Amino acid sequence: MAKEKKEKRRKSETENSVADISQISQDGEGADDKSSYEFKCKHISAISSPLASRKLAKKLFKLVKKAQKQKCLRRGVREVQKFVRKGERGIVVLAGDTMPIDVICHMPLVCEETDMPYCYVPSKEDLGGAGGSKRPTCMVMIKKHDDYVEAWDDCYSEVKLLPSPLFT
Repeated sequence: MAKEKKEKRRKSETENSVADISQISQDGEGADDKSSYEFKCKHISAISSPLASRKLAKKLFKLVKKAQKQKCLRRGVREVQKFVRKGERGIVVLAGDTMPIDVICHMPLVCEETDMPYCYVPSKEDLGGAGGSKRPTCMVMIKKHDDYVEAWDDCYSEVKLLPSPLFT
């Protein structure tokens, strides 16, 4: 009896995984990174500017992983907002597909007031995964550390060069 249930479960899992793979290929999100990035960019909100390029997003995700290992990463809206207002310095990375956008729409203004660089990446799932969490993350702040100072400086200068939106 138990053996039959296990076999049924295995069959249904393999059928579901085959269905997921076929759905991914129909959606345009394939094995290559280029199409998945473009697919994710289609689902971002209108205020997601400046958006990091594919190359910069990869650099930022690698930097987030390094910062997470050194415990120099602030995760989540409440934690990032608290430390930005207290004067802590770093790079703020926001997720462009956050819904409702009202959750994070005030943070670009706070970052500009404190002259802190920020940018958007297309996916909150990718941002949460890079930060060592199984849950999606709306925003992170990467603090400077001696172990990854070159990568941090590189990302800092690239994010600083991104065109900032004009707020009126």
